[in-house]
Amino acid sequence: MLISRVAAPVAALTTLFALTAGPAVAAPARDSVTVTGTGAVYGEPDILVADFAAEAAAPTVGEALERASAAATRMRDTLVGSGTAPADLQTSHADIGAQRDDKGKITGYTVTQGLTAKIRDPKKAGTLLTAAVTAGGDAARLNGVSWAIDDDTALLAEARRKAFADAEGKAELYAGAAGRKLGRVVRVSDVPFDGGEPGVPDRKFAADAAMPVEPGRQQLTATVTVEWILLP
Repeated sequence: MLISRVAAPVAALTTLFALTAGPAVAAPARDSVTVTGTGAVYGEPDILVADFAAEAAAPTVGEALERASAAATRMRDTLVGSGTAPADLQTSHADIGAQRDDKGKITGYTVTQGLTAKIRDPKKAGTLLTAAVTAGGDAARLNGVSWAIDDDTALLAEARRKAFADAEGKAELYAGAAGRKLGRVVRVSDVPFDGGEPGVPDRKFAADAAMPVEPGRQQLTATVTVEWILLP
């Protein structure tokens, strides 16, 4: 009797579930138009990011490491002594590789230590680049530079407004061509900003050669995808 009393409610719940849990009903397709817009603005860069490195080769790992470390330290000390904040210096990589002859026998080792520096005074950038490379001597390398804008919040906001306006203009054109009008916005998708400028090739400088540096203008872009309802 106890089993029958428990089974009855369970059966009732099973019947209720069977009545209410039918197959999912797909939402009706909506009339809409989806377009992508882009916006671009220009700003004056105020930070130069330099990708330095110290590279040394020697018959032993210890000797190669000592030479590369000494050159990297001289470059770092020169940058700090010229006003670069320690927080704007970062070790980017460290590599130790073996040199081999035609038979695969190890003949020596090469050690490379990378140092990335943010130079916040564009007017001093050329002088600092030359001073750092000169301090590193023959072990110094400059793999490339890039420009950045320290506070690009306002510029990116303007680029996004332009991107949305561009998308809206396209959507209105398509809606008009279809004999419709735009309704409310139902979806906005922002594409992440990917900045960056090409660098300069690796080179060495003589002690009295100052590298000419021009910040120019930097372009910031925004891309947005927007979906509008089409009115009847």
